[in-house]
Amino acid sequence: MGTLRNVAVVVLVISFFTFVAFFGRLPALRNTPIGTLHRVIWLHIPGGLRALDQRLTQGRLSAWFLRLAHTLWNDRHPTVMIFFMLLLSVSEILFLPPAWSMLTTTRKVNASIILTLPYVFLYAAAASDPGYITPEKHSHQMTLYPYDFTIFHPGQTCHTCHLLKPARSKHCSICKHCVAKMDHHCIFINNCVGYGNHHYFLLLLLTTAVLTTYATFVGFSILSDQVRVEIPSWKVWGPGFTWSQYANIWAWALQEHTRIGAVTLLCLLTSPLIWGLFGYHMYLIWAGTTTNESMKWSDWQTEMREGYAFKRGLSTDRQKDEAIEPAWTRWPVESEQIIVRTEDGLPPRGPRAIGVGEWQRVWKLADVENLYDLGFWDNLWDAFWPRYGFHRRSPSGNQDARSYPVLPADAGPGAQQ
Repeated sequence: MGTLRNVAVVVLVISFFTFVAFFGRLPALRNTPIGTLHRVIWLHIPGGLRALDQRLTQGRLSAWFLRLAHTLWNDRHPTVMIFFMLLLSVSEILFLPPAWSMLTTTRKVNASIILTLPYVFLYAAAASDPGYITPEKHSHQMTLYPYDFTIFHPGQTCHTCHLLKPARSKHCSICKHCVAKMDHHCIFINNCVGYGNHHYFLLLLLTTAVLTTYATFVGFSILSDQVRVEIPSWKVWGPGFTWSQYANIWAWALQEHTRIGAVTLLCLLTSPLIWGLFGYHMYLIWAGTTTNESMKWSDWQTEMREGYAFKRGLSTDRQKDEAIEPAWTRWPVESEQIIVRTEDGLPPRGPRAIGVGEWQRVWKLADVENLYDLGFWDNLWDAFWPRYGFHRRSPSGNQDARSYPVLPADAGPGAQQ
């Protein structure tokens, strides 16, 4: 029982703090105990250690750690990706040799396929161009998405790349590039997730989740078969045994087959994290947004609650300034609204404000359309076939094609930005 407990506790603690470290800053968790613990880990504890080091070494140790942390978090390097590959490969090396002879032919074929796919999509996501915006590709990338005049406005220039920022793009300080349809920078693939490799990233998450789930199923099946050799009446759910007997039997199986049991427990406890991350990104696709855009919508929500946001219509036949805005995009709809923030909480004034009609104060996100939400299947098509050309939609159909922006906080928990 001690072996079972110790392995389970170690894996559970590592999994929990990994979840807190990577997801605690998301809008969905910002005001939850997870968000509080994230701030304790990343802000309060480091602050206390810096204060202590200032007294002991005049800050020399802190300076060294800060340089190391800057290199690890702000420079592109494969350290975490190598750790991820080692975690996969070492687990497989521990699990497969003792388990292979106990697998049926069908399971051997399934395992060969399922074990291979995460490496394939890891390579594809890491090696492919996520959508780097360069002078040579800038004209094309400007035509991918229209500006929604809410979270993306025309005329904004990247001060690092010195290029006009296309709609849905963001500059990555780690990759040193602006990225089209930027979602986030993922340290597990040592690359950004964007317009060019979003589908590979999703497939990496899906195949890794399937791998850990299948390994959990096979591992417990093997252990259960070994228990049945000693106890013919044994069934995996333990009917006819007390809780104490049930736990002791599993502890014996783990001790007799430590390598299979340890990897099975690791997969059991990490599978929910991977499925949760995959589910979060599928939710973002359903909502017609990205991780980066969900942060922007969260900021807008704060502005709306405080009464500083206003909207009015945009004319469907307005004259575009083609020096800062593409005349045409592949997206089937154009924005019919503009959302602005004012410093004094009063409606915008002056002749330079674009749009038609009266300004209306916006109090909640439900009053704002999300231009980039065409419905789940079209959103999914856009992620998996980024060069797909959508059919143009008539202005009268726009309202049915688009939805309102929804924050992850409205649907449950959801990467380094």
